[in-house]
Amino acid sequence: MVRQREFDTEKALDAAMRIFWEKGFEASSLRDLTSGMGIQRPSLYSAFGDKQELFEAALRRYNAWHASQVRSQLQRGASVKAAFRELFELIGVEENKRSDIHRGCFCINTMVELAPHDSKFAVLTREHQMYLAAIFQEVIEHGQQTGEVSETLHAEALAQSLVVSMIGLTVMVKSKPDDAFIRQSIAMTLSLLDEGK
Repeated sequence: MVRQREFDTEKALDAAMRIFWEKGFEASSLRDLTSGMGIQRPSLYSAFGDKQELFEAALRRYNAWHASQVRSQLQRGASVKAAFRELFELIGVEENKRSDIHRGCFCINTMVELAPHDSKFAVLTREHQMYLAAIFQEVIEHGQQTGEVSETLHAEALAQSLVVSMIGLTVMVKSKPDDAFIRQSIAMTLSLLDEGK
């Protein structure tokens, strides 16, 4: 008879995600993970495989959550330009005000830590970048349809440029830069949406 798991795998995975997000892959020990997840080592292996497989599952979970959060944030804006401004200010200005640990983006952290020497994580992080670019492109094209954004702009290239800027901003905020520096950079980046008008 197969023994039923005595823990919630979804909650355990969320706990693992938070640990990996804060510490990264290498610095997260199995002791950190089992303690944070509230399970024993055999249960971890049985449910998730080894540490790398657990990390991959946590990253995939994060990427789905993060994309959903970005899409939801952009849909709340009163206009396309306001939506992007609010998203970038949330990432740059509001995050910069936090006094607790600056975790940044789990996917971007993985892109820096693992992607350069692990092809699997290079693909996973690149896929997330492209998915975010697709979300940005949808919003930009909506702005073009309503006349808020010039139709002369290349929506795909603009979306990709904004994703690159967002990634840079997310990394920079981890070092707590000057607020005026961040605000000015955001304003210049988002001026791309005014081109061609």
